Amino acid sequence: MSVLFSDAMRLGSAGDGVYEGALNEHWTIGPKVHGGAMLALCANAARTELGTGDEPIAVSGNFLWAPDPGALRVITTVRKRGRRISLVDVELMQGDRVAVRAAITLGVPEHDLPPLLSTNPVVPLMTPEPPPGLEPIGPGHRMADVVHLAHGCDIRPSLTTMAPRSDGGPPVIEYWVRPRGEAPDVLFALLCGDVSAPVTFGVNRFGWAPTVQLTAFLRARPADGWLRVLCTTTQIGQEWFDEDHVVVDSAGRIVVQTRQLALVPST
Repeated sequence: MSVLFSDAMRLGSAGDGVYEGALNEHWTIGPKVHGGAMLALCANAARTELGTGDEPIAVSGNFLWAPDPGALRVITTVRKRGRRISLVDVELMQGDRVAVRAAITLGVPEHDLPPLLSTNPVVPLMTPEPPPGLEPIGPGHRMADVVHLAHGCDIRPSLTTMAPRSDGGPPVIEYWVRPRGEAPDVLFALLCGDVSAPVTFGVNRFGWAPTVQLTAFLRARPADGWLRVLCTTTQIGQEWFDEDHVVVDSAGRIVVQTRQLALVPST
């Protein structure tokens, strides 16, 4: 069974804007399909249906329930075909149930010229490659039984940043991620915008933290190499928390920014 991300993103057309795909157990967190992988599949269906060569530049997804690994059907509806901006609505289904509803905005990502202004928080904190000795998620790693994405990605979390801080400050979680056997693309960078463990680890809440809504901005096509992911939060409430990801490529460019709203684990 392939572990390549590009194979996981493959879609077959069933006509009338409907596509058939599958996400196997290599693209799960625990027993359920990973939310970022589902959004990437939605974005790929939108890009395929539009057929202009444009890339997703903004993705807004609502998660209705968590499907099991296996066959999925993606239904697309083109809402706008524009000269610079297009919009496609997407529903990702398993059986007769909608798992994700997403709005995909497509256009041309930023070119290689430097931005007019950037307050990139990642470059001062994280080196382009993982520090020597940083353990990948795999056999023997404490996260291996849950993070099955590690079959298709080389994922190296800095576990020292996940524990509650001695000064009571907010959690700051660092990851280095790249796909196995191929270079990262826009869709893989989108997946990385949902790769982190919940920031609720920083307040000793370790249970299931389902994402309710996630919005992503895709700023640029990533360069080959490691993607650096910095995960932070503004507020962890009693019921709800927010979680932000900033994804930076090997060239130091911000390629993805995400913000999600999720439910605080009970324990």
